[in-house]
Amino acid sequence: MDVKGPAVAFTLFLEAAPFPKAKTPTRPALVLSGLQAVDRDFAFVVDAGVEALTLVNAAAGADKALIESVRVFDQFTGDKAEAQMGAGKKSLAITVRLQPQARTLTEEEIAAVSAKIIEKVAKATGGSLRG
Repeated sequence: MDVKGPAVAFTLFLEAAPFPKAKTPTRPALVLSGLQAVDRDFAFVVDAGVEALTLVNAAAGADKALIESVRVFDQFTGDKAEAQMGAGKKSLAITVRLQPQARTLTEEEIAAVSAKIIEKVAKATGGSLRG
């Protein structure tokens, strides 16, 4: 073969190659709704040691079918926060996006989901709605 220098050889058995574990796409198909989404903002006073993720997960768990996303948009801490809310406290503000799939939400339905969010966050974090 007149090979000069180092050479490497290997055998590949195609029938021994593993198949992919799942035959589905890694992401589910995109489902868009023609209905208007509703965004609601909440600010909660919690202990300074409470992680934002705990609050976000609690809010998202209030109605998994209706709540599309929850994101933190503000954290109020420091001397001014302690003067307003007390020592060892902070304020976390979140935006909750409600995306109806079947019909437009009524104000009563939005209020009911909002009450569930406040209840879930209070139970999970011990916090209260900032007033």
